[in-house]
Amino acid sequence: MDHYLVSARKYRPSTFDSVVGQRALTSTLKNAIASGRLAHSYLFTGSREVGKTSCARIFAKTINCEHPTADGEACNECASCRAFNAGNSLNIIEMDAASNNGVDAMRELVDQVMVAPTQGRYRVFIIDEVHMLSNAAFNAFLKTLEEPPAHVIFILATTEKHKIIPTILSRCQIYDFNTISIRDMVDHLKMVAANEGIAAEDSALALIARKADGAMRDALSIFDQVAASSRNNITRAAALESLNMLDHALFLRLLDAFLKGDVAQTWLIYKEVRSRGFDSHFFIAELAAFMRDLMVAREPATASLLDADASEAAQLTEAAQKCTPGFIYRAMCLLNEADLNYRTASGKQFLVELTLAKICQSVRPSTNSGRAGGQLKPIDRPAAPAEPAKVAKIANVEPMPMPAPKAPTPAPTLRPVGRGPTLRGRAQAASDERKPEATLTTQRSNPFTREAFVKAWETFMAAHPREQILVNTMRASVPQAAEGKDHAFVMTVANDMQLDLMGRQMPALLTHLRGSLENDLITIDVELETGPGSSSTWTEREVYENMRATIPSFSKFIADFELTLG
Repeated sequence: MDHYLVSARKYRPSTFDSVVGQRALTSTLKNAIASGRLAHSYLFTGSREVGKTSCARIFAKTINCEHPTADGEACNECASCRAFNAGNSLNIIEMDAASNNGVDAMRELVDQVMVAPTQGRYRVFIIDEVHMLSNAAFNAFLKTLEEPPAHVIFILATTEKHKIIPTILSRCQIYDFNTISIRDMVDHLKMVAANEGIAAEDSALALIARKADGAMRDALSIFDQVAASSRNNITRAAALESLNMLDHALFLRLLDAFLKGDVAQTWLIYKEVRSRGFDSHFFIAELAAFMRDLMVAREPATASLLDADASEAAQLTEAAQKCTPGFIYRAMCLLNEADLNYRTASGKQFLVELTLAKICQSVRPSTNSGRAGGQLKPIDRPAAPAEPAKVAKIANVEPMPMPAPKAPTPAPTLRPVGRGPTLRGRAQAASDERKPEATLTTQRSNPFTREAFVKAWETFMAAHPREQILVNTMRASVPQAAEGKDHAFVMTVANDMQLDLMGRQMPALLTHLRGSLENDLITIDVELETGPGSSSTWTEREVYENMRATIPSFSKFIADFELTLG
């Protein structure tokens, strides 16, 4: 029986063209070799297993090749190439800084630098995990790195460039390696499968690539594992069983439950995930990544950011059309909040279940088609009223109690015109059950001008500079005096979200206005705008601006990917 060699070693790159996912970088190195513009020190940086050390070895082999090819590759036939391929080249010295990180090890290396090459033109020192060197070792190495002998080239490799002292960085040409994409990994795995005579489905290879998370060596190791467990017939089902991964099909089922408002079904799917041995935190992270993919897949302009195979991309694109951008944004925010709170939560299962319920409650009627599908049924829907209601009470604010007796002040209510109940059942019940009661109060009724009212209104806005949505709503909807009522005002807003926002802010707002104007009889009714051009839901632009104003991470995401709202 022949000696078995794992794929990660058997298919380790030996030429620049065989390096996966780094075409631009390898082209630059080949051009530097062809033009003879070789630096004395290089720094290869990037995430793990993206080809840093392999490129360093190929580079060292190529610059010592006696007869390089026309496209800048080593010939593999000269004495230097044969010695390198056999693993006994004396001109290439590799050092692991993780286990040789002291001053003594660096002094030994400096002593070796003075030895001339026995074969070829250069001695190449490859120092892996260079960030592990101590400060003393860096300082001992600094002078040699700055002015090495003409026959010496240093190649430093690291996954954590920020840990390297600036004086070292300033003396190196820095090459940043990309994370290997799923598409590049799948193409490479297909080549390996063809060479090994292994049948493999593209969707199964995509799962392997996803599991590897940008590390080519991990992808090859997982490939060997799945091939062994499936007897050289790698199917999607075999890959899922062997790797114990969450399939996109599960998240698509979960999305359907979200869009139907079926909280119970989401909890049952979550129970299924836990029964398969998956960590709840992992489930939250995978669901967040799925929602991100939905947002990316929804628009053709951002579809290129989707890192998935063709079949998965098609499924995501179809599913994304069922969702409004607002739903996806809110779901991402809720999942991000759950991720941040998970480690400190005492009831982790409850946290996840609550998050799933919140996502179900966050969907508004879909605007993507004329169909009524996509509207959720609220968990806390109040009982149907005995007769059709045209006015819904949003909030009641009691007048401020004072020392002396007088008749009570009517409680202000926010009323969306022409709509049924919109508040959560709890707030609605409290509003309905509250009855006027006689209290011992004295009320200020100081007269005031329109200018004084507007000034007090603007003062409240100025006190909340960071709440941009509130400020914009108040600026656009300054209340007007109600007809036939003293000290009563009517405020008109554009949508349900603004209505809910003003309902939450009304107690504090009325307290401010009554105190500033010395009038306890002030009331404000908030109505929902009706007529042509009115809207009961936020527009995509409003949702977008709200997210940018309130969530710093979303603003960073938009800036990083240079996204715009079409």
